[in-house]
Formats: sequence, C-alpha cells, structure tokens
Amino acid sequence: MKFTPTTLIVIVNYRSGQLTINCLNSLHGEVQSNPGTTVVVVDNASGDGSAEVIAEHIQASGWGGWAQLVRSGLNGGFSYGNNVAIRPSFCTAHPADFYWLVNPDTLVRPGALVALLEFMAQHPQAGIAGSSLEDADGVLWPWAFRFPTFLSEFDSGLRLGIVSQLLSKHRLVRPMGAQPERVDWLPGASMMIRREVFASVGLMDESYFLYFEETDFCLQARRALWDCWYVPKSRIMHIAGQSTGVTHKTDRPNRLPAYWFESRRRYFVKNHGRLYAVLTDVFWMMAFSTWRVRRVLQRKPDTDPPQQLSDFLKHSALWQARIEVGVHACGARRS
Repeated sequence: MKFTPTTLIVIVNYRSGQLTINCLNSLHGEVQSNPGTTVVVVDNASGDGSAEVIAEHIQASGWGGWAQLVRSGLNGGFSYGNNVAIRPSFCTAHPADFYWLVNPDTLVRPGALVALLEFMAQHPQAGIAGSSLEDADGVLWPWAFRFPTFLSEFDSGLRLGIVSQLLSKHRLVRPMGAQPERVDWLPGASMMIRREVFASVGLMDESYFLYFEETDFCLQARRALWDCWYVPKSRIMHIAGQSTGVTHKTDRPNRLPAYWFESRRRYFVKNHGRLYAVLTDVFWMMAFSTWRVRRVLQRKPDTDPPQQLSDFLKHSALWQARIEVGVHACGARRS
C-alpha cells in the first residue's frame, strides 16, 4: 500500500485579505491533487475586516472541507501565528506528517507541493525544504542564505569589493542553481517542515516578532542534525514585503522597524552569546560608517534605509548591555 503523507499548510494573515484569497485560489489545485492536505489561515488580529472576507470566500467556494480560518486574537508575529495552527495539530491522534508555511503574498505554482513532498520522501534526513521564488513578473529570484556571522555582518556593512571577494564563502546571500542544494536557511515564504523537526527542537520561537525567526528555526534544526534544502522544482511567486513594507526592489527602502533590529539582536545573543553579539555590532557599525563616508566621496546613490545607523545603535547588543549595566549599578547603589 502506497504511503500518502498528510500535510498541513499554514498561512498567517495580517491585513492581507485579498492576497490571502489569491494564495488560497492557487492552492486549490494542489490540495485536490494531494489527498490528506489541509489549510489553516491564521488571522493575527487584523482588525480590518480581512478575516471576515477570507472566511466568507472559503465558505462561498465550498472549501470548508480542506480550508479553515482561525482567529488568533493577538498580533503576535510570524512565529506566533504559525504556532497557533501547528500546536493544536500535535494534540490530535494523527498530527500531520509535514507542515508547509506559506506567506499570504504568494501564488503557488502547479506542482510546487508535490515537488517538496517527493523530495522529502527521497531525502529522509531533510528536515526543512523550500521552494525557488519568482517575482510578480515571473523572473526567478534564485537565492538562499548562510547563517549570519561576524564576518557576514562585517561584509554587509563595509561593501568593499575586494573584501567581499575574500569573504565570499561567508556572505549571507548565496546564488542557487537549477539543482537541489543543501543550504543554511530559507525564507519563510515557502518552508516545508517535517513533523519530527518540531519533535526535536520545539515550535518556532515566539520571542521574534518578524524577521530572523526562520533563520533561528533552521539553525536549531541544523544543531539537531537535520538538513535544510533548496528545491528549485517547487516554484512560488512571492511579492516581497507586502505586509511589512520593509522589502522593496526599487527606490530607497523604508526606515527599518524596531522589531527588525530587536529580532536581529535576539538572534545573535541567543545563538552566539552577548559578547559575540556586542563585538559583531561594533564592527558592523565601524564598517557601515566607513561605507557611508566612501559613498559620499564616490558620489554613489544612497540606497540605505533612513536613520539606519542610529536605529542600529539604539537597538544593538552594545547599547542594551550598557543599559543593563546601568540598571544593575543603580540597584547596587540603592542597596
């Protein structure tokens, strides 16, 4: 008897009603051709009526047998929203074999789901697998990522060609080819996770609001000896930054929100310790300051988010460590 894996697809909606509906429409064919697949849309307390619109669309389309809307009651972020759907599954008699995290601002191309499931079946040590992504105009976005380190952060701040060449094996972004490749981590826009990974490392860390949560989760999986793979045969169209406004492919980006810096700091402190995080921040700021001076002297266009350096310092491990030292010192004087 052929084994048919069960898959729970999770979409976290926050004020992206029409995009979520478009994503559900693209998933309809995948669900029909893959028995045992269900979809849970988690609304992270949007408060804009999008939850009602999504629920009505599911009912009107007759999709109640495979899709449902769950209201979280709290906008707790990406990890929180996904866990709202994943946690109850583990409390059932038959939890899903796989959990596919899909962003609302995506369209799933035909065959994307089966490509991931087939790959996972052929590679039992693969704990996480992700799709290749394409822009709204259909152009392939063939990138995956290495785990952030001191060297990758220094390179991203300095942006000097000869240094980038020397640190090429440490750069955060790495180009992908046409064949599956083992990688460090993948965007959460399309992330297939084997059930046993959650059993090994637990659910996603809800202390991250947005950004770095999928990086952290992939790192915990790596430490538990699971592999992460880029599977280009599975293809997803992704309109980056629609919910957050952070990611733009043209013009100067928006100012980065505080939660981006908070998530970054948490990632480094949690996974490498406070001293490593502080040193990484210091050298990034030195490198970035050097780049800003060189940009002016060479009359290069300004493509950095506004107030990036001051925002970085405000939320850095260095500044937070100084605040904590000051608090402890005040407490000592009072005692």
